[in-house]
Amino acid sequence: MSIVGFAVAGGRSQRMGRDKALLPWGETDLLGHTLCRLRVVAEEVCILAGPRARYGDRGVPVCVDPVPDAGPLAGVRAGLERARGRPGLFLGIDLPLVPPALLARLAELGAGFDAVVPVSPRGPQPLCALYGPACLGPVRRCLVGSDRSMTAFWADIRVREVEPVELAAFGDPAMLFFNVNAPEDYDRARVSVV
Repeated sequence: MSIVGFAVAGGRSQRMGRDKALLPWGETDLLGHTLCRLRVVAEEVCILAGPRARYGDRGVPVCVDPVPDAGPLAGVRAGLERARGRPGLFLGIDLPLVPPALLARLAELGAGFDAVVPVSPRGPQPLCALYGPACLGPVRRCLVGSDRSMTAFWADIRVREVEPVELAAFGDPAMLFFNVNAPEDYDRARVSVV
């Protein structure tokens, strides 16, 4: 199945105090790390940059949110429109511990479902998920409504949840989706990969 990988980099990084995408990670930065992992699974990768075009130096297409101030749901719409009928594999740049093998598994599980979403012990992880073309209509409808949460459109699609027991094959489900939002999160995440 041909899929498009999307590095979700549209956040404001307010808690971090600087652009999270540009934080050093290994031999690159968080954005580069995300693009590398997506390339393992997707034949095409793009960056979802949020309300304005950024990161044009990365050599991949950059998508801008079609609806201002609508949060990550607007990024999902931008990605699915860019994918033109293909599934999109979305990965937040602030989830550096998600291994490529898990991304490949999400892609494999896409047959027969409109979305494949991991569920960690803390709940669903909608910014590490596969969304198929059937999600586009429901996402568009949510963006004109009042509920713009990342799960708002799930009632209208077939969602395959990947539970912690399945996720354990790829690492500790409590740590796989460790989110790098603040400086202390960044320090903790870097220590965990040493």
